[in-house]
Amino acid sequence: MSARPNRVTTRTLAAMRLENQPISMLTAYDYPTARLLDAAGVDVLLVGDSLAMVVQGHSTTLPVTLDQMIYHAEMVARAAERAMVLVDLPFPEGQLSIERTVEAAARVLKETRATAVKLEGGAEQAQRIEALAAAGIPVMAHVGLRPQNVHVDGGYRVQRDAQKLITDARVAEASGAFAVLIECVPAKVGEEITRAIEIPTIGIGAGPDTSGQVLVFHDLVGLSEGYLPRFVKPYAATGATITEAAKNYCEDVRSRRYPGPEHTFK
Repeated sequence: MSARPNRVTTRTLAAMRLENQPISMLTAYDYPTARLLDAAGVDVLLVGDSLAMVVQGHSTTLPVTLDQMIYHAEMVARAAERAMVLVDLPFPEGQLSIERTVEAAARVLKETRATAVKLEGGAEQAQRIEALAAAGIPVMAHVGLRPQNVHVDGGYRVQRDAQKLITDARVAEASGAFAVLIECVPAKVGEEITRAIEIPTIGIGAGPDTSGQVLVFHDLVGLSEGYLPRFVKPYAATGATITEAAKNYCEDVRSRRYPGPEHTFK
């Protein structure tokens, strides 16, 4: 029986940052996907509130609930043998009372076997980050474009206020965040934020100089439809493959080629 691989932890990520070893992160929302991504060597599996859009078909991340996040996170955590499993706190769990945020995050860890949560916001979330850290809950901050803020911001836009973003990241670090996700900022700003703090940074549309990168799984493998952000690089055309397979199946059924003798019992 082979030994289980070493788990990726907050200390692992800190060491990777120190050693300038890039961190890989992808979203995952179910057991088979998480199993495949874990076997591929992905360092962190993010159960993102993006599931509201890519799994549930909503136009924003806002509709997904805490119970739904926990349901998906439990499947992902059960599949992961090496990767850290990180779970988004969905709207409005990170916007109401600090006590509610801590209770929500505690539920995530207790009910899913995930080991960390992600919270949108920077400097304005200092007390919330402190409370989570004090409760023994590892928390990754999320600065730059914040999808849960879409209606306040009037859409999804590149965030260019470098000084504010640097301040957000520094305050998050000082408050106890173990890492900072940086979304949709100019590459130079992503580099400046990474230089300004000592904890790992994970970029999505933040240039090549962050400590690591994250993409939405459905974007990575070509399952998304419609507009793709500039920062997305599809690595496969799985959607077209699935459509073609289903089309061939339908044709075989209609022509009675399937099931054939080799697919039937005698």
